[in-house]
Amino acid sequence: MNVGDTLPPLEIPVTRTLIVAGAIASRDYQDVHHDAELAREKGSPDVFMNILTTNGLVGRYVTDHLGPRAVLRKVAIRLGAPNYPGDTMTLTGTVTAVRESEVEIRVVGANGLGHHVTGTVTAELPAADGTAYETADGTADGTVDGTADGAAAEVRA
Repeated sequence: MNVGDTLPPLEIPVTRTLIVAGAIASRDYQDVHHDAELAREKGSPDVFMNILTTNGLVGRYVTDHLGPRAVLRKVAIRLGAPNYPGDTMTLTGTVTAVRESEVEIRVVGANGLGHHVTGTVTAELPAADGTAYETADGTADGTVDGTADGAAAEVRA
């Protein structure tokens, strides 16, 4: 893996089910993520995807390419155009840095309205023998820092 390498694009159909299921799975019960009528009353043409679902899809995109033993160390994203039902989000990625066992990938997710998500993902690659790296305390758990939809979220392990 070298700086400038690109990841193959991933097209994700944005369905109403994906939007609602992602909101429920992340315990985001804001009506704009599951109730089209209330979303319209608040000025949106329909329900739209929440930032935690987007964050998960970005992580999936990177680990699909790097493999299941890669460990996401940092995911820093910013939302732009909303993901509405019936659209398709296409994720693309470019390697921006390679440092020993770490790789940094710039990710963009675009839909029919423009860029839905932009950000960077830092991942630790498996050791040459195929084993996963661990944190100093032997765990891989992390913390999430985030804000409301339309802002930014960051995950660190």
